Amino acid sequence: MTPSARHIELLAPARDAGVAIDAIDHGADAVYMGAMRFGARAAAGNTVNDIARVCDYAHAFNARVYATVNTIVYDDELMAVELLVKELYNAGVDALIVQDMALLRLDLPPIPLHASTQCDIRTPEKARFLQDVGFSQLVLARELTLNEIARIHAAVDVPLEAFVHGALCVSYSGRCQVSRLVKGRSANRGECAQLCRLPYDLVDDQGMVIVHGKHLLSLRDMNHSNDIESMLAAGVSSFKIEGRLKDSRYVKNVVAYYRHRIDRVIAASEGRYVRASMGTSEFTFTPQLNKSFNRSFTDYFLDERHPRHKHMANIDTPKSMGEPVGEVKQVRGNVLQVDSQVEMHNGDGLSFFDPATSEYTGVRVNRADGHRLLLRDAVNVRPGTQLYRTTDKLMDDVLSRRSAERTIAVDAKLEYSQGRLTLQLTDEQGLTVEKSIAVELQAAQADQAERQLMTLAKLGGTGYKLRHAVVVGQQFVPASVLTSLRREVVETLRTEQRSQYRREQRRAEDGRAVYPSQHLVSADNVANRLSQQFYRDHGVETIVPAVEVSGEPTHAMHTRYCLRRELGACLLDAHAQRRLPSKLFLRSGDFTMSVHCDCARCEMHLEIVKP
Repeated sequence: MTPSARHIELLAPARDAGVAIDAIDHGADAVYMGAMRFGARAAAGNTVNDIARVCDYAHAFNARVYATVNTIVYDDELMAVELLVKELYNAGVDALIVQDMALLRLDLPPIPLHASTQCDIRTPEKARFLQDVGFSQLVLARELTLNEIARIHAAVDVPLEAFVHGALCVSYSGRCQVSRLVKGRSANRGECAQLCRLPYDLVDDQGMVIVHGKHLLSLRDMNHSNDIESMLAAGVSSFKIEGRLKDSRYVKNVVAYYRHRIDRVIAASEGRYVRASMGTSEFTFTPQLNKSFNRSFTDYFLDERHPRHKHMANIDTPKSMGEPVGEVKQVRGNVLQVDSQVEMHNGDGLSFFDPATSEYTGVRVNRADGHRLLLRDAVNVRPGTQLYRTTDKLMDDVLSRRSAERTIAVDAKLEYSQGRLTLQLTDEQGLTVEKSIAVELQAAQADQAERQLMTLAKLGGTGYKLRHAVVVGQQFVPASVLTSLRREVVETLRTEQRSQYRREQRRAEDGRAVYPSQHLVSADNVANRLSQQFYRDHGVETIVPAVEVSGEPTHAMHTRYCLRRELGACLLDAHAQRRLPSKLFLRSGDFTMSVHCDCARCEMHLEIVKP
């Protein structure tokens, strides 16, 4: 490790304490989870006691726990947020992920603050401002290219956090009001109704349907597993997996996969990068991303700002695509013969597009006899239809049990001198403890090293694993004596590790920092008096309050994703596959949105059309 080595973090989601501990066991360097209130996933709240339990477990591996307090906050909630943060700090939380600048004006303990992706960090100027006012880590917008990340990295000194895998919001995070305008549920308050996953008709200004019943705003899932090295080079230090509503099986598989990928890059970096926590995870399975929920994958905008020839959405279904496993060869009622190179299992879940309805339909395999499948129900499917496995029963069974063990490597030195037996243990990060006992030992008649090493290596269930040992001397040590000494030294090491764990302190706010703009719009999500005062302290002159406290504008969504580009009709592409009318609308049920393409910025705006 070089003095300038950058600490690299794999950051995993956790909807509850059990998932958080599973994430740590499977290799996460940190987890993020919500408390009972004020998290951007209202359905993923946890008690402070549960969060404290996760902190205690994670800190044993030098792993960290971040609490999400990333909703906008109303004036009458400020004191409740202040109380919650104090409880989270006392529970051992390492940092808060926040959106609302009011938290920089509350009376908080010195807990570090991370700027949430809802802060919409897309420019070096905004990133530098957030660093200067006291944020210790910046969660970048998902839409950024490698070049844009590199420019931000050059402007700041704090770590950059970027999403690496999972579901994508079609809108810039923090700048979507569709859910609130249509359903009365604010995404900025953790209550997103996910209306982007609905089917829509694309219509012109005469009401003529151009595209019928497609999921035109439903993006594929992000997958940057092949981009770890380039993202590191651009300046990313924390790789974030999306999914605070995902179950333990999803988190185990995805975390384990990225642990392997990141470790390989760190190992080849010649000391430029070092892992942020300690311990090694051993798995009972081979992680595979397509075994977990996915809407098929996209690398989104990472490689280019104006990608005109790749698909980012899965307009046919918002459901999990799973893994392609072959084609239908023959069907008779509920007996399916498939052309596949993949082994099928009893209990597998298969999916396909129903030729009659075009719906993505699932069916369970009752019995697999090679590639002759007895299904639970008869299916309407034609030969040649592509099949996908959305549930791998064997994989699910493995992931439903304990599927990883994480241990910290220790080196041991056993020495007998002047009537005292001393055992020394040193962990991966160089922390050394020892214990010495007075005992009379006799010289051994035969070599004792192998037997003593076997006793020292019996560390099962302790969280440690013997990496290297040195035995000095050739005395006979009774197994009971050595076992007792080993247990005492292990407990001493554990106690010392906990006592030496240090949380970072919050960065100071630079009162001279000036916000990059003098004017804030409603999409900047200022919802309380303290947030207003913060921005005015930093040079902002006019502030339009957040929609949640000011009214009902028609502006619904701001996105880098473009429908015209997705449908092969980019106005700037001379070789576009098709042309679409100048005025377009998205219609779903009883609400309609107008589509506005800002070609100069290569962005799209949607606005609610009032009845």
